[in-house]
Amino acid sequence: MHRLFIAMLALASAAGAQSPLTLWYRQPARMWVEALPVGNGHMGAMIFGGVAHERIQFNEQTVWTGEPHDYAHPGAYRSLARIRELLWAGKQKEAEDLASQEFMSLPLHQKAYQSFGDLLLDFPGLDETQVTGYRRELDLNTAFSSVTFSAQGVSYRREVFASYPDNVIVIRLFASQPGKLTFTATMASSHPSEVKNLPDGSLVMDGHVNDSAIRFQARLMARVEGGSSQPRDGKLSVTNAGSAVLILAGATNFKNFRDVSGDPAARNAATLGAVQSQTYAEVQTRHFRDYQQLFRRVSLDLGTSPAAALPTDERVAGFARGNDPALVALVFQYGRYLMISSSRPGGQPANLQGLWNESDDPPWDSKYTDNINTEMNYWPVEETNLPECHLPLFDALKDLAQTGAVVAREQYNARGWVVHHNFDLWRGAAPINASNHGIWQTGGAWLSTHLWEHYLFTGDREFLRQTAWPLMKGAALFFVDTLVKDPQSGFLYTGPSNSPEQGGLVMGPAMDREIVRSLFGETIAASRILGIDADLSDQLARLRAQIAPSRIGQYGQLQEWMEDKDDPKNEHRHVSHLWAVYPGSEITPYGTPDLFKASRQSLIYRGDAATGWSMGWKINLWARFLDGDHAYRILQNLIQPANDSSPGHPGHAGLFANLFDAHPPFQIDGNFGATAGITEMLLQSDDPHGTATSLTPAQTGEAAFITLLPALPAAFPNGKVTGLRARGDVGVDIEWRDGKLVEAVLTPSESKPIRVRYAGQESELPGRAGQPIYYRPKPL
Repeated sequence: MHRLFIAMLALASAAGAQSPLTLWYRQPARMWVEALPVGNGHMGAMIFGGVAHERIQFNEQTVWTGEPHDYAHPGAYRSLARIRELLWAGKQKEAEDLASQEFMSLPLHQKAYQSFGDLLLDFPGLDETQVTGYRRELDLNTAFSSVTFSAQGVSYRREVFASYPDNVIVIRLFASQPGKLTFTATMASSHPSEVKNLPDGSLVMDGHVNDSAIRFQARLMARVEGGSSQPRDGKLSVTNAGSAVLILAGATNFKNFRDVSGDPAARNAATLGAVQSQTYAEVQTRHFRDYQQLFRRVSLDLGTSPAAALPTDERVAGFARGNDPALVALVFQYGRYLMISSSRPGGQPANLQGLWNESDDPPWDSKYTDNINTEMNYWPVEETNLPECHLPLFDALKDLAQTGAVVAREQYNARGWVVHHNFDLWRGAAPINASNHGIWQTGGAWLSTHLWEHYLFTGDREFLRQTAWPLMKGAALFFVDTLVKDPQSGFLYTGPSNSPEQGGLVMGPAMDREIVRSLFGETIAASRILGIDADLSDQLARLRAQIAPSRIGQYGQLQEWMEDKDDPKNEHRHVSHLWAVYPGSEITPYGTPDLFKASRQSLIYRGDAATGWSMGWKINLWARFLDGDHAYRILQNLIQPANDSSPGHPGHAGLFANLFDAHPPFQIDGNFGATAGITEMLLQSDDPHGTATSLTPAQTGEAAFITLLPALPAAFPNGKVTGLRARGDVGVDIEWRDGKLVEAVLTPSESKPIRVRYAGQESELPGRAGQPIYYRPKPL
C-alpha cells in the first residue's frame, strides 16, 4: 500500500505543478488570507497547511448574531412627504436629520455573520525545519486542497474537500511508512462552547453565539487504518497509524428567518449517519461527480508563459512585469470555483465574504450589501454556465419580498416590497446605518433584474411564471406607488434616495432611474410573454415614459444626479450612474451613442485606481465600452499583491496570496467581478439597439446580437473558450488566433434565428434546437 502511496504522491505533485487549474505554494499559510478555501455551499473551511500544527478554520452559513426580528419602522411614512419637501427645497441637511430621527430601521444596524470554529491537528515529532519538498495546493478541477512534504525519511500527504452531496468536510491523512502517522485532533470556538467526546468515539463541540438565538454544533468522526484512535478529554488521539480519515459536520438551529427551532445535534447525527456506511472512495467519487458536472462546463485557454511554472503568490507578484495569460485564466476559473463552493441550492446566498470568515466582527458584518456587492457576486453565474448557483439568491428574494412588504407599507405607505442597501440572515430590508447613504430604495429592484437575467439565459418559462413574475411584479408595484413628480420638470423621480455612497440624500439619482426603468421594462416583457396582467403592463409603460431621462453634463459626462454637479476630479469607488452601461443594457454604442460617449467620459474621470470590487466593475465597464486593452489595464491593477488594511495602514487593493480579492480587506465580490469582466471581453449578448426611452430586445425577449470578442485585449492574441452562455439560451464556444476570430460554435436550445456581430459584421443565422452553428467571419 505504501509503495502505491509514494507513486500516487509523485504523480499528484507532478500533475499539480503542471496543471493550469492549480493554486500552489512552497510554504504554509501564515495569515488567514493565505489559507486555501474549500466549501460546499453550506460549510466552508480555510486550510493553513501547517506541518506540526494544522489549523482548519471552518464556517457554517447560518452562524450569525441576532434573532428573528422585524426591522421596519412603524408609521415612518408619515415623515416621507416632509423629507421630500425639504429635499425639493435644497435643505439636504435638514432632510437627513429628520430621516435619521423618524425614518430609519429599528434597530439602526443589522446583524453580523460569525466564525464557527477551528479544527486543530497537532503532530508530535514533526518539525517544520526538517521538512523537504513542501507543497500546498488547491486543485480547482477537483476542489481538493492538499499538503505534501517529507520529514525524517517519511512522505506525508493531507487532502481536504467539502462535499455538497454529503454536506461534510473531509480530511484524509497519509504517511508513506506504516505506523508513522500520529496526531491529536480537537476543536475550538471563539463563542461560548464545550468540546467533549461522545460514546461512539466522535468529538463534538456544542455552543451558542452571544446576543443571538443561534445555537450550533460541530461533530467530528474519525476512521483510522493501521493504528489506534483514542477519544479522551475533548480530543481524538490517533497513534501509529498509516492513514486516517476525519469527517466534519456542522449545523445550527436556524430553519428560516422566522424560525430557530432546529436541532443541530439531530442534524449532525443524520448527516454523519448517512456517510458512516460509505467508504472514503465513495464519498470522494460523489463529490467529484457533483462538483465537476458544474465546474467542467467551461474551459478557458489564453495561452501560457514561463511564469506559469511558478508558485501562485510569485506569479501574482510578477504579473505586472510580464504577461502571464494562464494566470488570468486561473483567476477566471477561481471565481467560478468560489461560486460553486459558496452558493448552492438549499443554502444561503454568497455574502460579502462568500461563506469564509474567521472574525466575529467582520468588515461590514460580512452581510449582504445591495448597492453593488451582492449583485456583483452573481454577475458571472449565467454567462459562465452556473445558473443553479443563482438559486440561493432567489430564495432570499422570496424572504425579502415578505419583510420588504412590511417596510413598504410602514415606511412608504406603498404596495409591493422594497429592500434598501443591506440585508442580513434575518432579512432586514429597512434603511440602516445613516440616512445619507442607508436610504436607497432600489436594492430590491436591482436584485429583481437578476430574475429576468436568469430567464433570458435559460429560457425557463416555468421559472418566469412561478418564481420571477411574482417578485418582479411586487418590486415594480412599490415604484408605481412611490415615484413622485418633480415640481419643476414634471418628470417622475425616486426619492428620498442617494447615489451610492456619496452626495448624501437626494431626489432622483441617475442609478435609481436607470434601475427602475429597466425593472419596469422587464416586468412589461414578462407580462407579455406570460400573457397576464395587461393592465399593469400598460400602466408601467405609461410611467416608464415619464421617468426623468439620463442627461449629459457640462463636462461631457453622464450626470450622476439630476443637477449638473459632477466633479471631474472625483475618483470615488462607486460608478453608480454607469449602471445603464453595465450590468444594465440601456446605454449602448449602437442605440444611444451620445449617452454612451458621455458614460465613457465619466469612467475616464473616475480613474483606473480603485478598491478591489470597484476594479471588478470597471473591467466590465471597459469591456462594454469595447476597449479590451483598457479593461486589461484594470485587470493588471487588480492582479497585484494586496496589503490588508490595519490601524494606521490603509492597505491597497489587489489579490491576497490565496487570490482572494482585497477591497482591502477581503471582499469576495472583486473575484466574481473579475470573472464576469474577463467573460465580457470575450462575449457579450446585451441589447445592441437600446434606447433610454423604449423597450429593448433584451427586455422583450427578442433575439439580441451575440457579439464575439467585443473587447479582446492585445495581451490575449490566441485562445479558446468553451461552454459560455449567451442571452437567448445559446451555448457559445469561441476560438481565435493572432487577435482574430477563427470560429465560433453557437448552440441554441430553441429553434430560432441567431444574430451575430463580430468586428462590424452582422449576420442572422437560422437556429435549430440543439444543433450547433459553426460561424466563421468573412475576411475583413
